[in-house]
Amino acid sequence: MDFVPDSTTYKLILLYVLDKMEIPLTEASILEICSTQNDWINWMECKDLLAQLIKSGFVYEPSTENEENRYNITVNGRECLSQFYTRIPASLRANIDQFALDNKLSFKRSQEYVSKYFKNEDGRYTVELRILEPNIAENVFAITIKADSRHAAMMACKKWRDVAPSIYEYVYGKMIEN
Repeated sequence: MDFVPDSTTYKLILLYVLDKMEIPLTEASILEICSTQNDWINWMECKDLLAQLIKSGFVYEPSTENEENRYNITVNGRECLSQFYTRIPASLRANIDQFALDNKLSFKRSQEYVSKYFKNEDGRYTVELRILEPNIAENVFAITIKADSRHAAMMACKKWRDVAPSIYEYVYGKMIEN
């Protein structure tokens, strides 16, 4: 960054990212976007700023028991941002805009199409594949399959993001719409 932002500007940057991504994001995704993939906000400061924005009511944190929380900008957060967004340099806003345009779908898929696997006592692997409701992180669809090897389990998890929509559509069409 060419400028030296203060704490308020960092908060505005975080609000701007949440606004432009247009989807609720996990803390891990927020940290990845703001700190790991881009050097917009220091990782530790980003965690602290997120907590401050939640406490002030500018970021919404739904409470979910089963999944990692997803954070989104509130109406008050949008109002604040609309008043002070010009404190974020235009070049940085353009950078964030482009990042959101290029990566929004990828982050959406990574948060909605969830997969994991674990080894069973018999040496086989259980693969859990789920589609989550975006705003509340509850299962819309879940399937559990067995794989004979770790490689097969890993491949199933890897493919899930690409095939989840068509599998869901097929099953829903066969089970619900007929």
